[in-house]
Amino acid sequence: MANLSGKVVLVTAGATGIGFGCAEKILAGGGRVMICARREETLVDAAERLGEGAAFVVCDVTDDASADAAVAATTERFGRIDGLVNCAGTGSGGPILDVPTEELERVLDTNLKGAFRCLRAAGRAMRDAGEGGSIVNISSIAGALTHPWMSSYCISKAALDMLTRCAADELGEHGIRVNSVLPGIVETPLAAVLSSQEVSREEYLRLMPISRIGRPEDIGSSVAFLLSDETSWMTGQVFAVDGGHTIRKGPDLRPLFQQLAGAGE
Repeated sequence: MANLSGKVVLVTAGATGIGFGCAEKILAGGGRVMICARREETLVDAAERLGEGAAFVVCDVTDDASADAAVAATTERFGRIDGLVNCAGTGSGGPILDVPTEELERVLDTNLKGAFRCLRAAGRAMRDAGEGGSIVNISSIAGALTHPWMSSYCISKAALDMLTRCAADELGEHGIRVNSVLPGIVETPLAAVLSSQEVSREEYLRLMPISRIGRPEDIGSSVAFLLSDETSWMTGQVFAVDGGHTIRKGPDLRPLFQQLAGAGE
């Protein structure tokens, strides 16, 4: 288990799914965690389940001031911030020729710009404290492999991985490391439509050497490792945690989207 004793980490979208799994692993490693999300009711429940060492703040990563306030709340509550996990994300589906510009902008605003806002705010706080830090962006195998009818999502995650590299290059002089984790299909509320429908579930399982759906704790363990001092010479890297999916190819989810479109008619 990664040793995070004495470290304070802010986790966006930390009330559910992968974010919650990351928060659990941070606490298990001896750290303290501030979870944030848009809905206070989910945060209250999550913080209670996480127990001692966890706190929460309402945050909308699509707003500059809200992202800045979440970092400020973390340092105010715990006296410092050593890590950030950018987990907030959203999805989209449809043929690329039919995707409205507004839909692309919506996905980018959360998946890319939201991560940028939080990275900027946390990075400034870490730089000013002068003790370094670690930022982990939750990307996706969709940033490395094409997913038909998921162009907006794929674009956002590929861009997030380049943000990871650029930030690592610039922030290394301040002792701040930045890495990406690329989950495959994981049982989360966001990915439920993919993991619960047989047509898409079987497509994912067919493409994974370790053929099972991932769990939030699978990602959380890897994130906790990257947050720890055991990875003090690792930065700007993109790590797939996906059952081996990325050594093959991306899933073809068009049958699922067609099925869902038919059900909505």
